Amino acid sequence: MKIYTRSGDQGTTSVIGGRVPKDHIQVETYGTIDELNCFVGQAISDLKGERYSDIREALLQIQHELFDCGSDLAFANPDGKTFKVQAALIEQLEKWIDQYDAENPKVTRFILPGGTSAASSLHICRTVCRRAERLVVTLAGTTPINSEVRSYLNRLSDLFFVLARTANVRGGVADVEYIRSAEVFRNEP
Repeated sequence: MKIYTRSGDQGTTSVIGGRVPKDHIQVETYGTIDELNCFVGQAISDLKGERYSDIREALLQIQHELFDCGSDLAFANPDGKTFKVQAALIEQLEKWIDQYDAENPKVTRFILPGGTSAASSLHICRTVCRRAERLVVTLAGTTPINSEVRSYLNRLSDLFFVLARTANVRGGVADVEYIRSAEVFRNEP
């Protein structure tokens, strides 16, 4: 198989069951999910050492699931029968959020992205994930989609936030609170 097909030279690309312009919101949406997947790979590379092995393993699983998200959004006429993203994937994200957040100090104010290199990479993942989520919302306004993808990305961005904080904790670096922030988060007992 050749890498180049020349079929996109006129500005269109294939989706499952058809072709659309390369600047179509559908392509922009799953392309942003692909971009996010690349940043997740970068975060995995930044999480060096045994203390991060569990996070690397979770992120590798997420990379596969991001391919599933892109696949679910790449149908010209989705029928719902072949969707890969299901509620169980979201439930797993919630379990990880709870598990890793238990390692973190309570947060009451906004925090600045940064700290360790790994935390910084995970914050980039968080923001690209939020952009992908916004694009999914836009796409859903024009095209039937698997709504579980929207929920998955929403929860995934929360996980990236929690993992960035965990990476800082495990790296011995404190989060930096936004100095003009009031206490905006309620901490449950």
